[in-house]
Amino acid sequence: MAIGLPLNTSEGGSMRSKLQAAEQLEQTQGGRAAFSQDPHAVREPKENNLEMAIGHEVRAYRKKLGITVTDLAAATGISLGMLSKIENGNISPSLTTLQSLSRALGVPLTAFFRRYEEPRNAVFVKAGQGIELERRGTRAGHQYNLLGHIDNNTSGVIVEPYLITLTADSDTFPTFQHEGMEFLYMLEGEVVYRHGDQLFQMQPGDSLFFDADAPHGPEQLVKLPSKYLSIITYPQRGSKG
Repeated sequence: MAIGLPLNTSEGGSMRSKLQAAEQLEQTQGGRAAFSQDPHAVREPKENNLEMAIGHEVRAYRKKLGITVTDLAAATGISLGMLSKIENGNISPSLTTLQSLSRALGVPLTAFFRRYEEPRNAVFVKAGQGIELERRGTRAGHQYNLLGHIDNNTSGVIVEPYLITLTADSDTFPTFQHEGMEFLYMLEGEVVYRHGDQLFQMQPGDSLFFDADAPHGPEQLVKLPSKYLSIITYPQRGSKG
């Protein structure tokens, strides 16, 4: 399997980077992809019944703490019979009861509603209809088209997919820095892309995945126009900077 290497690297770090890249590729050879989760696994369905959803979460958090129903009853002042009905989804607990359970289990009140059926959003963008917007690179003649955005999703991660176009009016701008990770996929043209002290010759079909906190961006515009996908991810609770 061919290994794409940077054009130049800092002395002393290049061999280590090459070895790490080779090891990562070896882990995926022979169909043994190094994924932390199985994308084909069947997810346990969400609850359509609110009482059942609450009961499932109360039981799950109690068991996670390794305490019995008796222990939880003592900590909350709720009777054993009431707790049993709550965990089995046979009763709709009051807000006061949920607050007591929240404090005893050490979880936010909203955690009890996690399994309740809620909509999952999707954004579909027709070709050529991405939202053109201004980011820091637009002043260098970089055209950004946002291809989708979903706020307050369940993953805890914000993902911003962009189609970036570079033309003869574009300048080199290798000093982007922001929070999160970024993935580039070259569609058209050719650029030399910088990440930190490394340079990568990017042609159609090439990709680059990196920590976006390091200075990065196109160092040389070799063949224009150039287009590439840029997918930026960062924690939902934070901002890109």
